[in-house]
Amino acid sequence: MATDLTTPAGARLDVAPIQRRTLRLLFVTQIIGGIGLTIGVTVGALLATRIAGTAVSGLASSAAVVGGALLAVPVTRIMARHGRRPGLVLAYLAGALGGVLVVLAATADVVWLLFLGMALFGGGTAANLQARYTAVDLAEPAHRGRQLSLVVWATTIGAVAAPNFATLADEVTSGIGLPPLAGPFAFSTVAFLLAATAIFLLLRPDPLLTARRLVAPTVEDPADADADADADAAAGSAPDGVRKPGRDGMLAALRVVLARPAARLGIAAVAVGHLVMVAVMAMTPVHLGESHGDADVLKVVGIVLSLHIAGMYALSPVVGWLTDRYGRRPVVLGGVAVLLAACAVSGTAGYDTVRLSVGLVLLGLGWSGTMVAGSTLLSESVPVEVRPTVQGLSDLTMGLAGASAGALSGFVVEYAGYPVLNLLAALAVVPLVALALRPVPAGQVPAAG
Repeated sequence: MATDLTTPAGARLDVAPIQRRTLRLLFVTQIIGGIGLTIGVTVGALLATRIAGTAVSGLASSAAVVGGALLAVPVTRIMARHGRRPGLVLAYLAGALGGVLVVLAATADVVWLLFLGMALFGGGTAANLQARYTAVDLAEPAHRGRQLSLVVWATTIGAVAAPNFATLADEVTSGIGLPPLAGPFAFSTVAFLLAATAIFLLLRPDPLLTARRLVAPTVEDPADADADADADAAAGSAPDGVRKPGRDGMLAALRVVLARPAARLGIAAVAVGHLVMVAVMAMTPVHLGESHGDADVLKVVGIVLSLHIAGMYALSPVVGWLTDRYGRRPVVLGGVAVLLAACAVSGTAGYDTVRLSVGLVLLGLGWSGTMVAGSTLLSESVPVEVRPTVQGLSDLTMGLAGASAGALSGFVVEYAGYPVLNLLAALAVVPLVALALRPVPAGQVPAAG
C-alpha cells in the first residue's frame, strides 16, 4: 500500500485546508464538465444514426471513449511531470475543440469529421475521470473512498439535468442556423471552456505536487541528495523499482500493476464495469428510437438517461462510505451483482420505458460500485511517484474496453437485437468475478477506514 501523508504532524498542518479547497473546486468543475459531457453523450449516437445509419451509430460513443482513453496518456504524462492542473486544463480544452468539430460535422454532414470531433470530445471524459484521482492525492486513508466519491457525485447535479437540456439547446441554436442535434455540442464547448478556466486559475497549490513533497524523504545535506539521485540514475530506477516521476511510460505502469494483486483488481473492476455500462447505455437511445418518432424521442431519451445518470452518480457518496467501511473488494462484488441485475431487467424490457428506466438506473448503480471501489483500490495500491501514470493506464484500459463494447454494440443490435446485447454484457463480468474472489495477500488490500 502506498503511503501518502507520512510526514511529521507539523509538516501536515497545511494539508487539510488545501484538500478542502481542492475538493470545493473539483466539485464545481465536475458540475460544469458534467453538463458539457452529458449533453453531448445524450445526442451523439442519434446524430451518428442520422448521418451514417444505425449499424455504425455505436461508433460515435466509441470514438468519444477511445479519444478519452488515448488523451489520458499525454494528460497523465503531463501530470506526472508538472502536476494535476496543466493536465486537467489540456483535457478540457481538447473536449472543447471536439465540440466545435462536431458542430461543423453536423453542419456539413461529414461523417469522418464527426468521429474526429467525438474523439477529441472525449477530452471531457478524460478530465472528469482524472478529477476523481485528484481528489485523493491529499486524502487521509480512512476517507479516500468518500472523498473520491464526493467528486464523482458532483457530476450528478449537472449530468442528471443535462439530457433534458438537449432539446432546449437544439431549439436555441436552430435560430442561428445550426442543424438538428448540433446545438447541444455548442453548449458543451462553452461548458468545457469554463471548467478549463476555473482549473487554470484556481487549482493552486497543485495537490499531486504537494503530496509528493510530503512523502519526499528529508535529506539534511544536499550533497547526499545529489549522490542518491546519481545512484538511482546509474541503476536506471529508484528504490523498489519505481522510476523517477515523469519518466514512466505505460509499460512501466503495467509492470507496477502486474506486481500488485490489489492494483490488478482495481484496474479490472474499473474497466469491466465501464465496458458493461457503455455497451448497454450507448444503444438504449437507438433502441428507444425504434418505437418513438423524431418528435418525442429526445424527450424520452432525456428522461431515461437522466435516471441512468442519477444511478451512476447520485448515490456515489453512499458507495464511497461503504467502500471505506466494509472494504474495496466487497463493494466491487456488490457492483457486479447490480450490473447483472441491470442486464436482466433491460434485456427483457422490450420497449417498456419504465422497465428500461429501472434497468438503466441499476446499470448506473453497478457502475458506481465498480468505479468508486476500483479507483480507490488502485490509487492506494501504488506509490505516489508513479500514481498518475498508473491511473492513466487505468483510464486507457477502461476507455479501450468501453470503446470495444460501443463499437460492437451497434452491430449486435442491428443483427441480433437489444436483448442479446444485454446478455453478452452480462457474460463480460465473469472474469472480474473470478479475479475478485481470488485471495489477496495480507497487506495488499488496505483495511477499511
